[in-house]
Amino acid sequence: MRGKSSGASRGWAPRRAKLTRMSLEPGQLEPRALRRVVAILSVTQIVSWGVLYYAFPVLAPSIARTTGWSLTMVTGAFSLSLLTAAVAGIPVGRAIDRFGPRAVMTAGSLLAVPAVLAVAYAPNYPMFVAAWVVTGVATSALLYPPAFAALTRWGGTSRVRYITALTLVAGLASTVFAPVTALLEESLGWRETYLVLAGVLALITVPAHGLGLRHRWVPDRGQHVDEDSLPAPAVWGTPPFLMLLVSMSAVALCVYAVVINLVPLLTERGLSLREGAVALGLVGVGQVSGRLGYGWFATRTSARARTAIVFGAVAVTTTLLALLSGAALAFFAVSALFGASRGVFTLIQATAVSDRWGTVGFGHLNGIMSTPVMLATAAAPWVGSALAAAVGSYSTGFLVLAGLAAVAVVLTTWTVPRAQPRGR
Repeated sequence: MRGKSSGASRGWAPRRAKLTRMSLEPGQLEPRALRRVVAILSVTQIVSWGVLYYAFPVLAPSIARTTGWSLTMVTGAFSLSLLTAAVAGIPVGRAIDRFGPRAVMTAGSLLAVPAVLAVAYAPNYPMFVAAWVVTGVATSALLYPPAFAALTRWGGTSRVRYITALTLVAGLASTVFAPVTALLEESLGWRETYLVLAGVLALITVPAHGLGLRHRWVPDRGQHVDEDSLPAPAVWGTPPFLMLLVSMSAVALCVYAVVINLVPLLTERGLSLREGAVALGLVGVGQVSGRLGYGWFATRTSARARTAIVFGAVAVTTTLLALLSGAALAFFAVSALFGASRGVFTLIQATAVSDRWGTVGFGHLNGIMSTPVMLATAAAPWVGSALAAAVGSYSTGFLVLAGLAAVAVVLTTWTVPRAQPRGR
């Protein structure tokens, strides 16, 4: 009797596994494989963001001091890199749809290593700028949009949970790399620091992408794989998609202008530089905390509602930062709340396309959407400071930014297509 029961169990296990596989969406990975992909992308996102983005603001003063180039010139080269990444995002997204994330992200890693080395050893300013332009191309193939495209296809209906997990871990990039970069710069100088960081990029991201993303990828040529999806050409010129581009870009401009200009605002309001730095750190804490509850939030709201709520939170917290006065603790609390809204904004951006139009052509559509968002992100630091100079104070400038986010809240009304896919 025992043998018969064991045989039944052995016979049932393959059938159960087969049923589990049959329940997956086309192109979706099994949970165990998907968890491995999330773990791999979490590591590579921390390293890529750390080396290609967060190391720069730490090293920029040293670059300007040792080269004789002004800080504006140095920052301008970095901004050009972000602009290049924005423009390159569209063909990169199309390439992901066709070839998959393994090929694209491995190629990005292989390009990023010599690009960072070129930044470190550029003999003159034109070469420095050119190196950052190449770095921007690599950036477009390494940061969030390609990783989101991978998890959107491989994650199926569970994509929000896995994207949230990825951004929670990747949100630690600045926590890890800012102090590490500062320590390296103090010991080695900025050029040698970039040399070390390029080595880290090569040792971790190249094999991780090349070996860890070896999963089947069905090329997306715009065909309908399910009735809930539309091909990319049927979407990108529609009014809802255009409204989504405008509203997302407006909020991105507000969010990143506030982050970069938060310390000048707080010192203008009477806080010390150290207190301003604490507030900025609390933005990062709030960012991670906000993402922890996104899964619960997403299951209880529609795409339009959660977009409007998050955009509204950005507008309200930016307004509070502009109007608050008095104790530093109040600024600390609002900074953390602003960070929470900023953290969830990243997830809203990651799922905006798939929530409204499905997953067919996601890489291409998300690349199109990411382009103006990244352009706004690149312009935000300069816009924030220029706006403050134009209106006479950072407080008034923040009120203008809050108004921009408020307009975006109104625009969310028209960001969802009428023939909306079921369940979105």
